[in-house]
Amino acid sequence: MIRLGNVLVSPGEGGVYGERTLDGYRVWDPYRSKLAALYMLGGGVDLAPDMKVLYLGAANGTTVSHVADYAGTVYAVEFAPRPMQDLLEVARRRKKIVPIMADAGRPEEYAPFMEAVDLIYQDVAQPDQVGIAERNLVFLKPGGHFILMLKTRSVDVRRDPVEVLGEARAGLERHLDIVDVRWLEPYHHDHAAIVCSRRG
Repeated sequence: MIRLGNVLVSPGEGGVYGERTLDGYRVWDPYRSKLAALYMLGGGVDLAPDMKVLYLGAANGTTVSHVADYAGTVYAVEFAPRPMQDLLEVARRRKKIVPIMADAGRPEEYAPFMEAVDLIYQDVAQPDQVGIAERNLVFLKPGGHFILMLKTRSVDVRRDPVEVLGEARAGLERHLDIVDVRWLEPYHHDHAAIVCSRRG
C-alpha cells in the first residue's frame, strides 16, 4: 500500500467522490473508509494488480474505487437501489469494477457471475454478519483472505461490543484461520476488523 508521509493514497487517475489528490495520487481517508482505517492502524492485506476481490456491501463505491486502484478485478455486491446508482457511475469510470445488484446473504444470486477470488471483503450492516461470511466462502481460493468489518451495533445494539466480537471470531474460526483482530478506533466507533485466511 502506498503512503506519502503519513497519508494513505491509491494510484488511480481522476477523482471519484471529491477526494483530495496528492502528487497525482488519490487520498484514501480512514475516516470515510474502514479498510483505509485498518491499513492506517497497521493491519490488512496488501492488494496487488493480479488479485481478484469480492466486495460485499459495496455501498456507493467509495472504498471499492480505491480497492480497484490496486487490485485486478473487484466484484462489487450491493443490494440497495440508491447507492447502487452511485456504484454504477463509479464502475463506468473504473473498468475493473464489476457491479452486482444482489443480497450478500444470498450468494446463489450472483454465483453465475463469479470466479474464485483471492480476497473477500465484507462490510454489511446486518445482524447475521458471520452467516453471510460463511455463505460466501464458496468463492474464496485456498490460501485466500477474508476481511470482515464487524459492525457490532448492527449485530445487537444492546450487547457489549467486545462480547459480539468474541462471538464473531469464534464463528469464523470454524472455517478460517484468524490472522489479525483489531478495533478501528479512533476512526470508526464500535467497529472491528477480523482478518482471516482460508486453509489450503
